[in-house]
Amino acid sequence: MTIVQSPPLYWSQLQEPAWSLYLAATEQGLAFVGSSGGSFEELTAWAGQRFPGRLLAQDDRRLAPYASELAAYFRGELQRFTLPFDLHGTPFQQDVWQALCSIPFGQTRSYSDIAESIGKPAAVRAVGTAIGANPLLITIPCHRVIGKNGALTGYRGGLEMKMRLLELEHAALGGGGR
Repeated sequence: MTIVQSPPLYWSQLQEPAWSLYLAATEQGLAFVGSSGGSFEELTAWAGQRFPGRLLAQDDRRLAPYASELAAYFRGELQRFTLPFDLHGTPFQQDVWQALCSIPFGQTRSYSDIAESIGKPAAVRAVGTAIGANPLLITIPCHRVIGKNGALTGYRGGLEMKMRLLELEHAALGGGGR
């Protein structure tokens, strides 16, 4: 009998002056971006759910390109991420996450806007659930989704992080808007 060992999940921690987050990637691409100030346990809990049995291996060199893009975003120098993702989800989640990527930098959309954009206008709650399952904070810009009334709504990284990201994008544009 031959035992095939899955390749590990590689991880690193990005430390920027105002941001500290854990990142994880597979051989195929970025798979996880944690909350600002989030714990290593946030990463291990996600890995246990999405990739049960896979070892976590720290590899700062392998994650450096992803960390570099995030750092450039935090400095206001990058508006669209270009490195590959390794994103696992249902077809519905994939549709929602793709729609999030179409929201321009510095702009926001409502949950109902996203539901309409994927051709499922009655699925607003399901859209919210799919957004909440997004493993790639910032890079899949779920922070750009707000309530229909303009209010900030739930965010895995917390509402403070969501507000900081929206303010960062607004400042990088020298104004911005919907």
